[in-house]
Amino acid sequence: MNPATFHCRSCGRASCETILDLGRTPLANALLADTQLELPEPTYPLRLVFCPGCALVQIDETVPPGQLFSDYPYFSSFSDTMVAHAKALAERTIAERKLNHQHLVVEPASNDGYLLQHYAAAGVNVLGVEPAINIAAVARNKGIDTVNDFFSLDLAERLRAGGRTADVIHTHNVLAHVADLNGFVAAVATLLADDGLYLLEAPYVRDMIDHVEFDTIYHEHLCYFSLTALSHLFERHGLTPTHAERVPIHGGTLQVHAQHHGVPDDTVAQLLDEEQTLGLDRPGYYANFAERTAQLREALRSQVAELKRAGQTIAAYGASAKGSTLLNYFGLGRGEIDYVVDRSPHKQGKLTPGTHLPIEDPAVLVERMPDAVLLLTWNFADEILAQQAEYRRRGGKFIVPIPEPRLV
Repeated sequence: MNPATFHCRSCGRASCETILDLGRTPLANALLADTQLELPEPTYPLRLVFCPGCALVQIDETVPPGQLFSDYPYFSSFSDTMVAHAKALAERTIAERKLNHQHLVVEPASNDGYLLQHYAAAGVNVLGVEPAINIAAVARNKGIDTVNDFFSLDLAERLRAGGRTADVIHTHNVLAHVADLNGFVAAVATLLADDGLYLLEAPYVRDMIDHVEFDTIYHEHLCYFSLTALSHLFERHGLTPTHAERVPIHGGTLQVHAQHHGVPDDTVAQLLDEEQTLGLDRPGYYANFAERTAQLREALRSQVAELKRAGQTIAAYGASAKGSTLLNYFGLGRGEIDYVVDRSPHKQGKLTPGTHLPIEDPAVLVERMPDAVLLLTWNFADEILAQQAEYRRRGGKFIVPIPEPRLV
């Protein structure tokens, strides 16, 4: 898409300002089989822009959702951190909202039931909406009622016409993936009961910029939210942000509660004031992000080159979407990295997009003892370092690349 013809996904304004151009990259989760190496590998522009009209940070390329999500390799339950966070959040919401068998909790993009399973175990009615056929099947096998579809205004209207309204709607790391933001939020407002709670979590753009988390940018992540941008979007559809907090998961997450007739608590005004003071609603805040990303690129490439000159072997951990962005933009492929390991058997035996590194079971780290492992899933560093205690005990080291390369 030509940036000159791009219009903001939220307010519709033209002439968004470029923050960072990552060039053309393959789709971050388009893992390859060996037989696909002879075929052309599609690439798409990956450019981050800022809307001066509503402060939304977004990319200006939209890949059709069916291409991205119909058969999806990411299963949330393979992250112990994600499951523990989901359990704690469900328990807190059940207690605060006094939920029981008379209530309904709905999650668009519910993945494999990693969150809804905790509500179901407490006797609360649940409904997942999951577009990926393979993942929806896994959720149903867990006993999670799951609609295999994209969440939309049409679906919300059909559910409401059938007598189903949601007492709680969760969207975790999904709104960032939505091209039609206004249609999606209108669907939430339609399905949400009059006194219901909409609970959203999304990567916080402030953390992304402050900590140079450029690898959060990939084609599935269309938008990067501040509370300022979310407030403009919600209010357009009759939803009021009533609570906001920062959560450390995923390298920095923004959690926002919204309701039809809610009254904001102090956390909303406080965070909005912080964002205005820092300038998240103005282009100057984002001005040096590209330069800092380039500096990080050179620092990590230099560290890897130094290790290779010393004859050391390097593997990587995490065949993740963010890892794909980092490897491709930094130009780290088979000349620098021998292989990638990942806990998910759905990824093992395949190859990473663009860089074509083989994906293997993490058990090979102890078997082969590479001198260093580049931690592509640095957002789960504590969990992974604990899991790899034996590799580290034997002298193995991890390179944590964000916010600056360090050897641990």
